[in-house]
Amino acid sequence: MKDVPHGNVQQVLFNSPSTGTHQRAFVYTPPEYGKSNKKYPVLYLQHGWGEDETAWSSQGHANLIMDNLIAEGKIDPFIIVMTYGLTNNVKFGTIDSFDAKEFEKLLIDELIPYIDANFNTIPDKDHRAMAGLSMGGVETKLITTRRPEVFGYYGLLSGGTYAPEDLKDSGVKLAFISCGSKENPEGVTAAAKALKDAGYNAVSYVSPGTAHEFLTWRRSLYQLAPMLFK
Repeated sequence: MKDVPHGNVQQVLFNSPSTGTHQRAFVYTPPEYGKSNKKYPVLYLQHGWGEDETAWSSQGHANLIMDNLIAEGKIDPFIIVMTYGLTNNVKFGTIDSFDAKEFEKLLIDELIPYIDANFNTIPDKDHRAMAGLSMGGVETKLITTRRPEVFGYYGLLSGGTYAPEDLKDSGVKLAFISCGSKENPEGVTAAAKALKDAGYNAVSYVSPGTAHEFLTWRRSLYQLAPMLFK
């Protein structure tokens, strides 16, 4: 928390015919939002297993990270959308069978159209990113590789890696891969190098002295945000 202009985190409720429920999302809008007709890019940012749509703004302090980066002139403002990833019914030991297709339908067919209809967004691939921590990174990889026409920027935060063949014909503008130094730093660094050698804009980040924890993910968001929508 710093003495800088602060954005807003608001709760929205949207209809989800695919799940037969209304679902909740939290939307971060930057401090200047609503003061003009300016339209903004959007980052869809996913939590991990055992968490929900509150995690990134409570434990992750995503809004404060954004406020500080904007105040320091390090990023152009954008919107962040955080919703429940339908992950917590998945049992330990069954992650390999998790395909995220239920969440893919909710995200792409229901939430994104709602956000584009109700917020000042730039509704195209080049101004839309998806990232997630841990299981949210698994969801990000699955969905971005199946639906490359939707997102132009990808981020896996302690959520696996991309291989060059995963990104073939994707048109991805950035693949960001991170973890803590106590996790899999060699794998993350090697994966980014393989992507760069294959001609992709790929960046790896290793958080020093941290493991599978929110300090890793806060630092990762701090590194990722300035690279988005360039």
